[in-house]
Amino acid sequence: MLPKTLLFIFIVYFLPDFSHGQRDKKFFRTDYTYLDQVEGFYKFHTTSFTWAEGKRICALEGASLYYPENAAEAQAVSAFWNSTKPNIGWIFVGMSDLMTSGVFETIDGRFISELYTSWKTGQPNSGGKERCGCLNYNEMHDCGCQLKVPFICKKKLQLLEWNSNCNMSYLDYAFGGNGKCFKLHTTPLNWTEAYAVCRAERSHLAVINNRKDLEYLANLTTSSWDKIVIGNYFRGIYHVGFHSKLQAGWQTVKGAPMTEDADVWWDNRQPIVDEYQQCGSMFFNGRLNSISCDTRSFFICEHEVDSLTLDQEELYQ
Repeated sequence: MLPKTLLFIFIVYFLPDFSHGQRDKKFFRTDYTYLDQVEGFYKFHTTSFTWAEGKRICALEGASLYYPENAAEAQAVSAFWNSTKPNIGWIFVGMSDLMTSGVFETIDGRFISELYTSWKTGQPNSGGKERCGCLNYNEMHDCGCQLKVPFICKKKLQLLEWNSNCNMSYLDYAFGGNGKCFKLHTTPLNWTEAYAVCRAERSHLAVINNRKDLEYLANLTTSSWDKIVIGNYFRGIYHVGFHSKLQAGWQTVKGAPMTEDADVWWDNRQPIVDEYQQCGSMFFNGRLNSISCDTRSFFICEHEVDSLTLDQEELYQ
């Protein structure tokens, strides 16, 4: 059996080279399906959202809101749709005339005249009221952007890049030792929104197990101290991965009880559980404290690479 140190080095530095997250392996994420005939990865989101929300969710997943670039892709995705979600009749697609009424273009600025389109007879017909693209099976319509319908996210194989140190597609995660990678987000969100962003990135809010973890994360935040962000948010604190939302005391987002070690907590003690401050935060100096879940602040996501990644874990759930 390999000594633990050698095993760790092998996992971090050699295993990523053999991971499925490479173009020749045709792997992006376990929740995306690769369609070989069009060389792309696709995910059908069955929960209904507005057009803007769907676009944002796809971006968080490292993908983009689907639109058909040519007849071959339209046919391949239609077959994927019919074989997986045949009972869903409508989806949003990544095109709109939100910039200029009557001028439809894709989310990446391409004129739809350059692409495959299959407008239903009489469409688009909104008169400025229906400004986002949608598909009813194979026919394209203009729809109200505030409607809530399912959508498909897409990632082109040729655009796939891989973070070998972290064994994931997000290049802005940095390896922090102990088989963990971290990303500091500087767009202020509340704790629940931050939790959702980390999960969309196949990660979770950073979990603190001891003083060493805190020292690393506190050092990570120094890059944000001088950052100017407009808006109402709490400067100097960062959402991290613990809470008391389940009425079972303070626990990590992975379900383990939080440490009671005095040297990790503000005021040298674990905060009292109350209904007004049920979410976890870290001060810039590396001390933990409770906070209202509605408070907006920066946050830190963590991705594990020294054992099964979240992608791999979900294969066994």
